[in-house]
Amino acid sequence: MKEYRLLAWAELPAPYHRMAYRRMLTDLSHRYMTHAQLVSASGLKRQEVREFLDMLEARDLLIDRELFANDSVFGSLRPLGGWIRKALNASADNR
Repeated sequence: MKEYRLLAWAELPAPYHRMAYRRMLTDLSHRYMTHAQLVSASGLKRQEVREFLDMLEARDLLIDRELFANDSVFGSLRPLGGWIRKALNASADNR
């Protein structure tokens, strides 16, 4: 899933003069947001938000990045698990 952020403020063309589009520009200027977050915050339809993002991308006003979700709730504990495994193996070898 991608997150988007505004690189520079844009003067909006006539079809995008509604408050919902200005709100999206403000949100995108402050932080990365996903398509779903923009739909929820703006109250617009998914297709309207997609068209707006496409227009901003065509004008080189957006930067995007991949949003990586952990496969597991415990994904952040993986390094700790490796350390514990090594410690237990080392103590078993010392017996």
